[in-house]
Amino acid sequence: MKKTTGEKIFDVFNVILMIALSITMLYPYINQIAISLNDGMDTILGGITVYPRKFTWVNYRTIFTSDSISRAFFLTVFIAVAHTLTSLFVTTAAAYTMSKKDLPFKNAITWFLIIPMYISGGIIPTFILYRYLGLLNNVLVYIIPGAFSFYNMIIIRTFIKGLPASLEESAMLDGANEAIVLFKIILPLSMPVIATVALWLAVGAWNSWTATLYYVNERSLYTLQYVVMQLIKQSDVLQQLAAETALTGGEMTKEAQTTSESVKAAAIIFSTIPIVLTYPFLQKYFVKGVTIGAVKD
Repeated sequence: MKKTTGEKIFDVFNVILMIALSITMLYPYINQIAISLNDGMDTILGGITVYPRKFTWVNYRTIFTSDSISRAFFLTVFIAVAHTLTSLFVTTAAAYTMSKKDLPFKNAITWFLIIPMYISGGIIPTFILYRYLGLLNNVLVYIIPGAFSFYNMIIIRTFIKGLPASLEESAMLDGANEAIVLFKIILPLSMPVIATVALWLAVGAWNSWTATLYYVNERSLYTLQYVVMQLIKQSDVLQQLAAETALTGGEMTKEAQTTSESVKAAAIIFSTIPIVLTYPFLQKYFVKGVTIGAVKD
């Protein structure tokens, strides 16, 4: 059908709006890439936009040769994978159970699970609990406490309830038990919502640094984001010292030259690349999983 003048104007407005939003969201990231590829001493002068003024790989070499960042990277990869798989198993099993209409005390269980979403024990009681459970300075502190999410369970449960009940009934008549139904029928059909929740979990685990701040003081258990956060703080201090030194005409120290705004930008790009590369492969499931999981009931 031929579009009216109003529809054409609306389409043009949408295109302009989307372009403006894309530029607004992409520019900071592109700017950080440009800074990460620029000479550290030159970066102090400012004015870097979307391309490096003095191209160099030294900032990334500084990142890759850092033992703490390399160790933190592989640890964070392990945590993200382990946390995602563990949480998916626990949450999906709970969602399948809660999707049963004949589940005893279903309402009571729902209220028992929903209350902690709004009422938290606080940092101090949580710290004491983790200490008695032996989770302090333990890699399991990144995996076990967040293994269950009520919100994710509701999303998956709602999706499961939207599947044809006849599939499960047919499997039961053929002699299948609950485990077979879950793993052979429910899970394959629920891949859109499973992929969506997996993306949420992976991104959350990858970006988390507060657990390290609160419950870990062993450097070997520092996550990548916590190391990057420390690097950013160190970079801010050294950048200030470098600026003061430049104003007074003093000689720049080697540490101030290497740990600059450019190294900080390189660390930020390095820590975000895995998620940026992973998202496109799950994007096709993302909208479908959220829409169906949130709307159907």
